[in-house]
Amino acid sequence: MQTVLARLDEPPALADVGIGVHGPAGHVDVFSLADLWQLHLYRYQADLAVDGTPHSIRPGHVSLVPPGSEVRYRYRGRSEHFYVHLRLGTAGNPHRIPVIQAAGAELDPLTARLRQALAAWPHTPARAAAEVWSALWRIAVLTPPGEPGRPTVHPALSTATALIEARLAEPLTVPEIARAAGVSHNHLTRLFRAATGETVVGYIRARRMERARHFLRATTLSIPAIAASVGIPDLHAFNKTCRRELGASPRTIRTARPGPGTTPAR
Repeated sequence: MQTVLARLDEPPALADVGIGVHGPAGHVDVFSLADLWQLHLYRYQADLAVDGTPHSIRPGHVSLVPPGSEVRYRYRGRSEHFYVHLRLGTAGNPHRIPVIQAAGAELDPLTARLRQALAAWPHTPARAAAEVWSALWRIAVLTPPGEPGRPTVHPALSTATALIEARLAEPLTVPEIARAAGVSHNHLTRLFRAATGETVVGYIRARRMERARHFLRATTLSIPAIAASVGIPDLHAFNKTCRRELGASPRTIRTARPGPGTTPAR
């Protein structure tokens, strides 16, 4: 599988967004963009070669081609697709992404993101860049775990951690998280230990305390409100957990917060 390394920690700089039309002038187009990445979402069947490596295009496929690559399209009549020409940043860890892959269940969200980018371009370029950035992150995780060069994250672990983040203010039990993730209680515990070194309960507790520390230091929310917002509404239990996990009482953590420049809650 032909892949590219793309860094996505910074928003992309867009050069153009549009609907590309190939085919009316002939059956083959050959071109290269010297310093721009190419993002395409296809609606048709065709043959694509990137630096001599052949690929088959099908409706619902997406491609990400790096700068300087020779691209050769062989079309079967008029062919339309979304395209974005962009520059990527240099910060962060690179993600290994297939040059072309099926969007699968992400087709509708990707289509929506690119439609929004097209609607915003060129009058609101920051909005367009935000939509494309969201699309790029979706594309970066399309390939199933186990592809060479890609860190493997079990789908159940991703589902479980997303559920925990969304429901930190609510009661959570390991069995209900396991059911939502589609695995057994024991399997979920093994996944968490392997990935985080924590049990599921320990991970939830750590995330609640990290959020509590942030709220105590960065906002003017009352301590009871903060306790409730991280799922520990009993103040005695909240104080005890703060002392054990964060090493100080909520009031001590609050008084040690940064001064000017902190944005209060509204």
